[in-house]
Amino acid sequence: MPLPILAITSGEPAGIGPDLCAALPRREWPARLVVLGDRAMIAARIHAVEPALDIVDYAPDAAPRPGALEVLHVPMATKAVPGRLDAANARYVLDVLDRAIAGCKSGEFAGMVTAPVHKGIICDAGVPFSGHTEYLAEATGTPLVVMMLVGGGLRVALATTHLPLKDVSAAITRPLLTDTLRILHTDLRQRFGLAAPRILVAGLNPHAGEGGHMGMEEIEVITPVLEQLRAEGMQLIGPLPADTLFVPHTLKQGDAVLAMFHDQGLPVLKHASFGGGVNVTLGLPIIRTSVDHGTALDLAGSGRADPGSLFAAVELAIAMAQGQTKT
Repeated sequence: MPLPILAITSGEPAGIGPDLCAALPRREWPARLVVLGDRAMIAARIHAVEPALDIVDYAPDAAPRPGALEVLHVPMATKAVPGRLDAANARYVLDVLDRAIAGCKSGEFAGMVTAPVHKGIICDAGVPFSGHTEYLAEATGTPLVVMMLVGGGLRVALATTHLPLKDVSAAITRPLLTDTLRILHTDLRQRFGLAAPRILVAGLNPHAGEGGHMGMEEIEVITPVLEQLRAEGMQLIGPLPADTLFVPHTLKQGDAVLAMFHDQGLPVLKHASFGGGVNVTLGLPIIRTSVDHGTALDLAGSGRADPGSLFAAVELAIAMAQGQTKT
């Protein structure tokens, strides 16, 4: 049986994405890993770290070469300098993503793993871009996707993602929360092999609103949604105060957490797993995992970038592609 092929996007060329790719051949993987990006740039960056590493051009029907790095060439607009962002290459970064998405949609790739991009420089180039998650949703015609990070024994999904804090309350509506929990429940079953997932749901306000004294969102939005979905058979616990949800005794009662906003859930997970966490996009028709860190411009080209999160993202994508459960 042929090995599944995973697309590994090399990310922002001024960041550590290309450096991380150099570490992939250090392991034997139960999949064929193909790095997408500018071949000359990747070769230069990788050979600065791994001088003896063989780089071969990707051909879908070719047999993989153990110990070599397969590269699918996507040309850059201009030469990249490690640590120095250039808006001229913003379109290139999106071209790499588009090629990976197209390959996943066609069945050429079993899934995609993304190295970090720099949102600001893409926006500076005149392309509105709030993140991989939203871009993938639009590219696949998916009306709603859910960001979930996995690591340190935790699975933490988000009801809202890249929003200013002042906009979070208005964004958390009954339809959004209902759809988010349904996607989370479905993918925990189908992608993670949990027959009856238990989901811990955080409140929005301190002390989960303190009975309405610190906010009404729990009473007016979150609790009615949980009651409705419990009646449909979902195992939902909450709304829980976030400051006591993330303690060992409570976490043992659930298989995943739904946090209401980005910085409510992710600091805890990154404290537990930094360097080995994985970002997963739920609700897509394709498999997508990613590193849980940024472009680290100060480390680009230094040979000191830690590939732990990329390795974990690849491991999880392989497990999901093979229908296995993976924490």
